[in-house]
Amino acid sequence: MPERAHHDRRRAVAPKVTSRHRPQERSLFSGIYGLVLASALAAALDTTGEKADPGPDALWILLTALTSAAAHGYAHVIAQRATTEETADGTANGATGATRLRLVLAEWPLVAATLPTVAILLTAQAGWWAETTAVDTALLFNTLALFTWGTQAARTAGHRWPSAYRAGALDMLLGLVIIIANALIK
Repeated sequence: MPERAHHDRRRAVAPKVTSRHRPQERSLFSGIYGLVLASALAAALDTTGEKADPGPDALWILLTALTSAAAHGYAHVIAQRATTEETADGTANGATGATRLRLVLAEWPLVAATLPTVAILLTAQAGWWAETTAVDTALLFNTLALFTWGTQAARTAGHRWPSAYRAGALDMLLGLVIIIANALIK
């Protein structure tokens, strides 16, 4: 009997196996948000009947992503500041300036997720193809990336493949909604 109890105790305290390359929840959130943001902006900036201008469109997407990432990070700083207590001498007990900077810089996946769209638009600026084709390619790429990120997030959370594919398909719907809206609006 004692041997069984010892065996159960060892199993209960066994550490979970985690991957060193496992994406964090915040990275997944920021990455998916960045893909949706880039898709929506690319679709909105590519208007029919106007002169194609993919270079400035790419710049607007990048600047919007940088601003959004900074705003998200700063919102985390404000939320953390609101939850920290002040000490008797009136100073905040909690995050340092470096910690706050790390909170803002942790939003880098949002910006990174927009870079493929920016790169695709810049190839149109270089004359490799028309801006409309570049936007359509970026929307397709981002939609497939949403499926991949959603599937990866579900697998990371421990879901089996069928469930992970369903989660990826739901994330992919965000991209499909943008593609359909882009087609209907134009």
